[in-house]
Amino acid sequence: MSDDRPAAQPGDRAGGATEPDRPVTFRDVFANREYRALYVSLIVNWVGDYLARAAIITLVYQQSESVLLSAASFAVSYLPWIIGGPVLAAVAERYPYRRVLIASDLARALPIALIALPGMPVPAIFALLFLAMLGAPPTQAARSALIPLMVRREHVVTVLAVNSSTAQAAQVFGYLVGATVAVAVDARLGIALDAVSFLVSAAIIAIGIRPRPAAASPAERRHLLRETSEGYRLVFGTRLLRSIALMVFALTTFTILPEGLAAGWAALFHADPAGRGFDQGLIMAAGPVGFVVGGLVVGRLVPPSRKTQLVRPFAVLMPLALALTAWAPNATVVAVLVTISGIAQGVLMPTLNAVFVLALPHGYRARAYGVMQGGMQLTQGLAAILSGGIAQHTSIPLVMGLWSLGGLVLMATLAARWPGRAAAAGETTTAAREPGPPKDDRPDRSAMRVTPGRVRPTAAGRLDG
Repeated sequence: MSDDRPAAQPGDRAGGATEPDRPVTFRDVFANREYRALYVSLIVNWVGDYLARAAIITLVYQQSESVLLSAASFAVSYLPWIIGGPVLAAVAERYPYRRVLIASDLARALPIALIALPGMPVPAIFALLFLAMLGAPPTQAARSALIPLMVRREHVVTVLAVNSSTAQAAQVFGYLVGATVAVAVDARLGIALDAVSFLVSAAIIAIGIRPRPAAASPAERRHLLRETSEGYRLVFGTRLLRSIALMVFALTTFTILPEGLAAGWAALFHADPAGRGFDQGLIMAAGPVGFVVGGLVVGRLVPPSRKTQLVRPFAVLMPLALALTAWAPNATVVAVLVTISGIAQGVLMPTLNAVFVLALPHGYRARAYGVMQGGMQLTQGLAAILSGGIAQHTSIPLVMGLWSLGGLVLMATLAARWPGRAAAAGETTTAAREPGPPKDDRPDRSAMRVTPGRVRPTAAGRLDG
């Protein structure tokens, strides 16, 4: 089977051969021409996005001299996900994913370019930034739904690990370069580069990814809010998907704390404000660095069939490492423990994401992604606000320790209920919905039937848990 064909299930017969259960190499995934195009577009998009965020924060502060407005310009980018992300993600299900990606990139380039114009007032910057970020939910949802259609099923975990790790690296690089360019040259230059990155990304998608039909035909469309609600019903009405959703929402409530509390934490270790910057950066960078290490190492070395077995131990390790920071004597020890937690997160997130994506019926992936991403943004925001408010009245190590101990209890409970074997089996429940493979290679369609407005399981593939 060619790597450019849609995914076959591990172990399925393809020309009479059985795929060996071996670690998936980076060469395996990058041999896929379409994925290479998607990956390059991701790098261009992410670097431009993070570069622009750092530049916009600087531009708003330079024009307003307000820390509050500067911070608010960063928070605006999350608003579309919180107030309408699942609905916007459902839109992506109505049209071909390739077309959604191209249209969203082109639509976002214009408002970002307008922000870069000299003399643009701060209120207009906020409005244009919000308008540009409306394209994020359909873009990310369409991209997530497209990946299982372009790569082999056993490659999905490694692909998602590569994507997630690259995103972390792009974040560090984009923030560093964006802040440097904004201060040393001109903040508008970084913003203009982001507008160009959208055009480049759209061109790469148009050239490198082949057209596919929409997941839902016009005859299958219903009211957009009803389609959105079906995404919620599927995620929370399915035992496996619900288990993944709860675990992801739980872990985001404590993994965000080191970044949110880093400035105050660094102040505990240095009386001199001039010495706090390095400690703050060390703490903030530790999580992303650990994520990259965990995602790439496990994604490369562990065979596909064993990755779901790592969920339970790493789900417990993640909050445990953060809880130990309550006794850390300096920022270096804090950073080491946060790095360990980041490694655990780098193992967990791509694995959970892959099981989640592969267990979804084709035609529901974008909507389900919107449900998950909206929930993550909400839980992260609430955790950052609540922990920051509590830390205002007590010590940061105490807040971090107690909050993480609560996370440890929660994650241990969810890990104990993790359907390990069902997770591995869940990767095969919807293979019949994937378009593309020759008829002889398609798994039995009786395992899953999806009708408009309802997900109807049969005995061979229950979705109601």
